[in-house]
Amino acid sequence: MGSTRKKASGWAVLVGASLVLAACTGGGSGTDNTNTSNEPVTFTYAYEQEWQAYNSATVATNASQNAIPMNRVLLGFWYFAPDGSVAPETDFGTYEKVSDDPLTINYSFADDAVWSDGNPIDCDDAYLAWYSNTGKTKTFKTVSTDGYEDIKTVQCADGDKDFTVVYDKPYADWVANFGSILPAHVVEKQAGMDDLIAAIDDNDTKTLDAAGDFWTNGWVFKPGDLPDESLIPSSGPYKLSKWESGNSLTLVANDNYWGDAPLADTVVIRFIAATSQPQALENGEIQAMDPQPNPDLQKQLEKLGDSIVFASSDQFTWEHYDFNFDGAFGDKALREAFALCLPRQTIVDNLIKPDNPEAIVLNSRYFLPFQPDYQEVADAIAPEAYASQDIAQARQILEDNNAVGTQLRLGYIVPNDRRVAEAQLVMDACGPDGAGFNVVDEGDKTFFNAGGALVTGNFDVALFAWAGSPLVTGSSAIYVTDGGSNYGNYANKEVDSLVDTLNQTSDPEEQKQIIIEMETILWDDLATIPVFAFPGIVAYDADATGVEYNATQSGLTWNMQNWNIS
Repeated sequence: MGSTRKKASGWAVLVGASLVLAACTGGGSGTDNTNTSNEPVTFTYAYEQEWQAYNSATVATNASQNAIPMNRVLLGFWYFAPDGSVAPETDFGTYEKVSDDPLTINYSFADDAVWSDGNPIDCDDAYLAWYSNTGKTKTFKTVSTDGYEDIKTVQCADGDKDFTVVYDKPYADWVANFGSILPAHVVEKQAGMDDLIAAIDDNDTKTLDAAGDFWTNGWVFKPGDLPDESLIPSSGPYKLSKWESGNSLTLVANDNYWGDAPLADTVVIRFIAATSQPQALENGEIQAMDPQPNPDLQKQLEKLGDSIVFASSDQFTWEHYDFNFDGAFGDKALREAFALCLPRQTIVDNLIKPDNPEAIVLNSRYFLPFQPDYQEVADAIAPEAYASQDIAQARQILEDNNAVGTQLRLGYIVPNDRRVAEAQLVMDACGPDGAGFNVVDEGDKTFFNAGGALVTGNFDVALFAWAGSPLVTGSSAIYVTDGGSNYGNYANKEVDSLVDTLNQTSDPEEQKQIIIEMETILWDDLATIPVFAFPGIVAYDADATGVEYNATQSGLTWNMQNWNIS
């Protein structure tokens, strides 16, 4: 997917970004680059994959392709600042920790906060944000329950602007709960219920099942089929306006937004393959882009000269290979053979170093090479056996297990020239003339979609990336048994226990030691194989203003309300 990690869950990721190049102006605030003309401004941004869902918190929709366009459509109490820190979304509301034992947080929605259809944002929405992520009703197929299942109660009444959250046990990243709030009044109407709060308090199973069914499935749309605004209201400076299948998604200013009006009246998100984005930028068809790394992109962008601003850096996004434990690769011997033939160093040398000459093979799933603790963690966890490629040893393992010719369906998203090249390197090294697998290239444009191969487990090895942030709870749903982002169905009770401990630990040094213990097990089990951290690429028209790089899963759209053209 790329997937992103939204709060404490992973989002399969399609694009990347890098460690912060610009100062934070605030997710909800305007800037001084005001549009002095009376002419309406349309700002066009290029993105590789097409949007498909209003709610990106479900198992089937947890992808950057859905979250990136919604950054300034659905707000919450916080946002990721460019450096990866969690910043309060002060226009939306405020929060304050009032107790550590038990962990208790007071929240207040802004008094004038309303949905774009005029309905107030209040206690009902807080209740939905909490309950939909608890896992208590199975029709709410959330990608992660972490942080929400530990909430003992949400204290407020229908119509209240203030609510209090009390936890049963500590939660390290509590500050990243209650982001991207969804509209409870829409769920109530679509599920045929009168009062969501009462249904939750009374444990009205039948009503809650209907609510969960809509929450999970009702906000997923066929390409180009954008519903009436009443089904998809906005709480941010922009609202959804138009969707042209295969071409673009258009956002327009939300005239019911109570904060500062966005500088550009319209933002058009064009769905353009990465290799075509530089030409579109040169032609003036788009004003900004932040595609996945590709060896040819930097050369194309450098040729555009002073007409654009171009930079690259580090980002909280990393490429990996995941096994399907329900298939042939439930056999550890096959996982070992693949880990040995996988050309990690060649992939980095050929496909990543052209963008980042300092790139190295990634060995940690929690720390990336630009973070201070990376080397200490990597040295402690990475097995010497997989430090370098060994095709002969991989083939010997297959021969010893009478497994030469075992089918290996390699799934990934297309179009993506870098991933196609990566898949070819894997086929050359691990295929019949290499280690001896029968590698089947199953690159598919629907790989990340609801019903696609990743979500349904229709793969042997999945190639994609996680985009996230420095939050330690961000990977919980990936590695725990039955986790919402655990697409390969990996299970280890010791890892489950360590994840639970990590989620309750706030001391950074203690967190690091828990991660070392957990990653040692993940390497021993070969749950997944990391390959490299993405070098982030951002390029925009020299006349564009307000474009600020963000190293996290939020990507470039984190502050789209500040985009303008001078």
